[in-house]
Amino acid sequence: MTHALKTVTMAALFALAGSALAAGEPVIGLITKTETNPFFVKMKEGAAEAAKAKGAKLLTGAGKADGDNAGQVTAMENMIAAGAKTILITPSDSKAIVPAIKKARDKGVLVIALDSPTDPVDGTDALFATDNYKAGVLIGQYAKATMAGKPAKIATLDLLPGHPVGAQRHNGFLQGYGLQSLDAKSNELAKPAEVVCMADSFGDQAKGQTAMENCLQKNPDINVVYTINEPAAAGAYNALKKAGKDKSVLIVSVDGGCQGIKDTAAGKIAATSQQYPLKMAAMGVDAGVEYAKSGKKPSGYTDTGVTLIAAKAVAGVDSKDTTVGTQLCWGKK
Repeated sequence: MTHALKTVTMAALFALAGSALAAGEPVIGLITKTETNPFFVKMKEGAAEAAKAKGAKLLTGAGKADGDNAGQVTAMENMIAAGAKTILITPSDSKAIVPAIKKARDKGVLVIALDSPTDPVDGTDALFATDNYKAGVLIGQYAKATMAGKPAKIATLDLLPGHPVGAQRHNGFLQGYGLQSLDAKSNELAKPAEVVCMADSFGDQAKGQTAMENCLQKNPDINVVYTINEPAAAGAYNALKKAGKDKSVLIVSVDGGCQGIKDTAAGKIAATSQQYPLKMAAMGVDAGVEYAKSGKKPSGYTDTGVTLIAAKAVAGVDSKDTTVGTQLCWGKK
């Protein structure tokens, strides 16, 4: 059993793939960053549902944590050995994963990135993802309008160094707020004077709470918090509540997951940019089945959509309420 495929033994993996190959079913692999983040849990569910509907066999694997490139490489190698002709992947390390993807593509395997691009972006055959820079811009615009001219002292709870999605959301947020920023192609994080604390949360609730606690020690006057995702936002909220500041600090985030929308409705998060992992997963499986049938490959970037969801609307910023957010969370019909 490998650490990247914790839920399935190698013998079971090959048995699943072998039976599918014998039956003429396409074998598709899905490799997510982690097995525990609700976003990726839902993506896995969406891929499983789409594979069942299309008559394909789905193999799944994940890293131990965000940033675990070795775990993702092992999962990819095991899936290809088991007969997968399409790999769907949310890259943990956008650069380090590229050599393994190239080896797969050289063997005729279709590789599609979901949610997160590789660096360079053409390291995969195609990308199905949210416009993460736009997602950041939307919550930045909302935060600025909500603050209504009050000087901002901002904490950013980011993903991890050098990750494209983390950079795009961070820099998009600053751009939307009207602050000095970098464009969507940069993997660096801008730090204007208004940002008084930056910390890596790895998209994790516990790490997000620790990061927020550390930021409050550095600057107790923080009044705006940007978070890479809603688990990090939940951690930030816990830290702020513990410090008695949960009512006076504005938190904005990205994902629009079902729990995140509940937190928005409860006032823990002011607004979040909603994305749709079920759609990403279904599109990836559909492309894999089409490739198995016809050899046709998708190419380039497909925008899977983003919507600003807010508990309270603010003038000049287009948003939907949490009732709509609940109806659409994760991309469910």
